[in-house]
Amino acid sequence: METFRKLFIAAALAGLLSGLFITVVHEFSTSRVIIAAEAFEGAGEEAAPAEDTAAAATTAEATTQEAAGHDHGGEAWAPEDGWERTFFTGLADVLTGIGFSLVLLAGYRIWGGRMTWRTGLFWGLAGFAAVVAAPGLGLPPELPGTEAAALGDRQVWWISTAVLTAGGLGLIFLGQRFWMAVLGVVFLVLPHAIGAPQPAEHVMLAPAHMAHQFVVAATIVGLLFWAVLGATSGYFYNRFFEDARA
Repeated sequence: METFRKLFIAAALAGLLSGLFITVVHEFSTSRVIIAAEAFEGAGEEAAPAEDTAAAATTAEATTQEAAGHDHGGEAWAPEDGWERTFFTGLADVLTGIGFSLVLLAGYRIWGGRMTWRTGLFWGLAGFAAVVAAPGLGLPPELPGTEAAALGDRQVWWISTAVLTAGGLGLIFLGQRFWMAVLGVVFLVLPHAIGAPQPAEHVMLAPAHMAHQFVVAATIVGLLFWAVLGATSGYFYNRFFEDARA
């Protein structure tokens, strides 16, 4: 029980620091691009073709009748721009940091080697490769108003790619035999050989240069997040476990 308590405290501290740090980075990078893209998304929704008005009215009437006894409570809630959006972004970043930190700390315990902030940084870079870089090759970060494939298909491919990439890197760098390294390479290549799910038609309301800017910014933010998370989790793991062992 004492081990689990130390693991959770170390994960909470690392997740808090990395989450708060990356929230500040978000405010000066991806959040601004997302807000700008939402303006294009709203303008696109308002600019419906005039010839579709009659068909839309008919569809709306039929939908209203069908949903008469099946009301979902109106539009989905979303935080307002400003402090509310920043607060919920920060909360999500901190919780994400704690969750991924627990995964890293579990990996440290299973590996059993000596951990420092520098070793944790390397683990964090591996986490970036597995969670951000590899899935981003097939499913790059998308701005609001971008047509995408079915959510379920994208989630399955993203999770499979992250798991296979993490497993492949582990086999390559931690495996003791040649066949493990070969299998690790297969794991790295397999999801991209299968291919990520794509929409039937690629539609994007925001300008192409904005989408490119967002992909670059999101990738850099992901790199910074995992670097800080790896270094802090390695540091706190050392403080709670290596120092105690010494």
